[in-house]
Amino acid sequence: MEDAEKDSQQHPDSVPEVGEDAVTSVGPSPPPSTMTEEEQQELQEELLKVEDEIQTLSQVLAAKEKQLADIKRKLGITPLNELKQNITKTWQEVTTSTAYRRTSETLSQASLKATAAFSNVGSAITRKLEDVRNAPTFKSFEEKVETLKDYAKSTEPICTELGGGMGHRPGNKPLSFGADTDHLP
Repeated sequence: MEDAEKDSQQHPDSVPEVGEDAVTSVGPSPPPSTMTEEEQQELQEELLKVEDEIQTLSQVLAAKEKQLADIKRKLGITPLNELKQNITKTWQEVTTSTAYRRTSETLSQASLKATAAFSNVGSAITRKLEDVRNAPTFKSFEEKVETLKDYAKSTEPICTELGGGMGHRPGNKPLSFGADTDHLP
C-alpha cells in the first residue's frame, strides 16, 4: 500500500501543460521527517536525473528549431510567406463554412431588398415632385419667375458711357442711392 501511495505521488495522473509549473501539479509533499535518508537520497538523484533530461530536451528542441529555420530559409519560406499561406488557408476555411455561406446569402437577400426599397423611395419622390410641379401654386410661382425673367431681358441694362457718370441711364435722371445729388454740378 505504501508503494502505491509513493508511486501516485511520484507520477501524478495529469501531465503538466506547457509552461505550467510541475511543482504545482504534484500534491503536497510529505513532511521530510517521514522519509528515510535513503528515500531522500533516491529522490534527490531522481530530481537531478529529471532536471538533466529537461535540459537535454530543451537543447534538442532548440537544435530542431534551428534546423527547421535553416530548411525553411533554403526553401525560400519566409515568415511573411507563411503568414500569407496561413491567411489564405484560414480564409478558404471561413468561406467554405456553413455559417459564412448562410451569412453571405442573408446579406445578398438584404442587399436586393434594400435596392428595391431605395428604388421605390426614388420613384415616390419623383412622383411627389411631379405633383408639386403640377400644383396651381407652383404654376403661379413659375409664371411669376418667367415674367420676371422676361422683364429682365427686355429692360435696358444700367450702363455707363465713356465720359458718362456712374449710374446714369439714358433718358432718365441719374440714379441716386439714398444720397441727395441735386446740389452737385
